[in-house]
Amino acid sequence: MARAPEIADGTPAPPQSRTEYVVTRLKQEVANGTLRPGQALRQVQIAQRYGVSVTPVREALRILEADGTIAYSPHRGATVRDVDPETATHLYRLRAAVEGLATEIAVERLTPDRLEKIEAAHAALRAAKSAGADGTDLSRLNKDLHYTIYEGGAAVLLDHIASLWSRFPTSVTLWDTEHNAAALDSDHADIIDAIRAGQAEQAGALMSAHIRHAGRLRAGTD
Repeated sequence: MARAPEIADGTPAPPQSRTEYVVTRLKQEVANGTLRPGQALRQVQIAQRYGVSVTPVREALRILEADGTIAYSPHRGATVRDVDPETATHLYRLRAAVEGLATEIAVERLTPDRLEKIEAAHAALRAAKSAGADGTDLSRLNKDLHYTIYEGGAAVLLDHIASLWSRFPTSVTLWDTEHNAAALDSDHADIIDAIRAGQAEQAGALMSAHIRHAGRLRAGTD
């Protein structure tokens, strides 16, 4: 099967299936905020932007509707799904369980090189916060920190975590208020201390508590 064109911005080349390629691109654009909650998804425009025909776009939208990334109605067509409060609560509970386990495994497998990368990601986030970076930039750096931790653990868990994170675009961030940023940064400091000490179970428990804390901040109950 012919491959779709290379993407100049550095996005990975399309996989074998054009439908899988479109699914991947759409999820990336939802996650990074290029496509925002409620935004309409026009098949012809997407096909032109990605260099594919309308058919794989149509198939990709069906897949994304099934996994909850997009919503479809006869009147509005396909739109990026917003995360309602109940769904957000469930997603945070799932994240807490999976990311706590991922952290525990990552600490069990921790190497000096991985610890150095974690420390660097944590320092970069703190430096950006101190410099007054906006919420979207802090959210991206926060994601970098979390993924730097999880990448040292189990790949199968990282795949699941990526799916859960894709439901919360970086443009919809908790890092846009000083109260939230300070609270999340404090959580991170405790997690990093446990990782540095090689306390796998403690680090996992702290990460799980951190994710639940983020859920409460999002809901406005903390």
